[in-house]
Amino acid sequence: MKQEWPDELMFLKNRKAPQKAFEASMIGKVCVITGATSGVGLEAAKSLASHGAQLVTISRNAQKAERVAQEIKGKSGVSIDSIIADFRDPDQVRQAAETIISRYPRIDVLINCAGLHSTTRTYTKDGFETVFCVNHLASFLLTCLLLDRLKESAPSRIIQVNSEGHRFNGLDPDDLDWRKRHYTGLRSYGASKTAQLLTVWEYDDLLRGTNVTINAMHPGDVKTNIGNNNGWLYRFFTHHVVGLFLKDPAISGTAIGYLASAPELSTISGRFFHLTNEEKPAAHALDRKLGKRIWAISLKLTGLA
Repeated sequence: MKQEWPDELMFLKNRKAPQKAFEASMIGKVCVITGATSGVGLEAAKSLASHGAQLVTISRNAQKAERVAQEIKGKSGVSIDSIIADFRDPDQVRQAAETIISRYPRIDVLINCAGLHSTTRTYTKDGFETVFCVNHLASFLLTCLLLDRLKESAPSRIIQVNSEGHRFNGLDPDDLDWRKRHYTGLRSYGASKTAQLLTVWEYDDLLRGTNVTINAMHPGDVKTNIGNNNGWLYRFFTHHVVGLFLKDPAISGTAIGYLASAPELSTISGRFFHLTNEEKPAAHALDRKLGKRIWAISLKLTGLA
């Protein structure tokens, strides 16, 4: 008799599961990607460009963005527009959205890849806990601001690059800035990714009947530069110990390309994928009552209420 894996442990099985191929053409498609100068975002940009997509990247570092643009253009010959914005600053996110809307009459795919992990509690100039701001509030704000253009461009897709790290939880709507609790990097990261997942379900409800889909995905256990902002001991352990067990981030780019293009996913929305395989998130990330509260809080914190 074949033994079934419990939902809570399916992510362990999916780590080694066969993945679906990225085969569809992206010629003529405009894809907006955040965090495209390294790691998962960079691999997504390379993968989509190799299939003919026109790229609009949003990055914090202008020099890195230009270097990446030249590299991808040299290999794929596609058009790349690099927009600079620091996701720690909501005003820069708004400016990036305004620039995109003014330049592009259509957006076919929005991919929110930018992410941060910090072992130390820090705050933005607006008083937001930095990881929560970068990982959740910034992507939430950008998505909201581009939503009308995505609707006008339908069929279109939104992909939130989330993480199995949401299973660490840590989300407390009464202490989102970690001023009342002991801060840990894993729980802070888990809180931000839980918040993002909870709002995916709310976005899905909002987008019903618009032919715009939204899904979240874990990009695989891959080598990236996330966490390089932390101390030398963290960096050493990540690169020389944990890194021995991590995979090439190219698999993330292929998976994102599949989710952005596969015809069989054209009407699939409000789901969580481990790379290309659908998976059930942790129970706390499926709490719709909490999700509606986080949605309202997110609107207020981003000035959209």
